[in-house]
Amino acid sequence: MTSIKTAISIRKDLFDQAESLAHEMNVSRSHLFGLALEEYISRYQNQRLLREINAAYGEEQDASEAAYSRKMRGKQRQIVEGEW
Repeated sequence: MTSIKTAISIRKDLFDQAESLAHEMNVSRSHLFGLALEEYISRYQNQRLLREINAAYGEEQDASEAAYSRKMRGKQRQIVEGEW
């Protein structure tokens, strides 16, 4: 995997915490920053996907979707009838 050198500016207290954690984890600061960025990106993408899913399910059903949902509920009732 190719690495790219970059310079960032962060608060001194955050740098000190990162330095301490990197030492505790026995990894380089660069590796720790990479891990943190990967985690942040993953969480952001998951939140974006959740927003998209919620938006899709939050929309009103059109007539054909509503009819299909009614049929599905009826079929589900038939399947579990007598089971409960």
